[in-house]
Amino acid sequence: MRVAVIINSEKQQYEGLRSSLGMLLYNTHVEMYVLNHKVANMDEAYADNMGFLDEMEGERYSNNPVNVEQYGFKPATIEEMAARIREADLIIPF
Repeated sequence: MRVAVIINSEKQQYEGLRSSLGMLLYNTHVEMYVLNHKVANMDEAYADNMGFLDEMEGERYSNNPVNVEQYGFKPATIEEMAARIREADLIIPF
């Protein structure tokens, strides 16, 4: 199963990341997308959880260059993300 977690709100960044991690525990392929905004609060807990996402082979994409340059997200345009999201079996918006 392929799951796309779309985080379109800074206020929902923690919930989106936690949901991504939770879905990985159920043997799914998870792609997390942070749209249009910089990760609002890159504290130690958020950074640790992103590390877990990477270790568990989840993927994370962003169209914001700060997320790509500072936090290691894979770069993707809105169009590229939309094409990948359409291929998902389950879409979870935040």
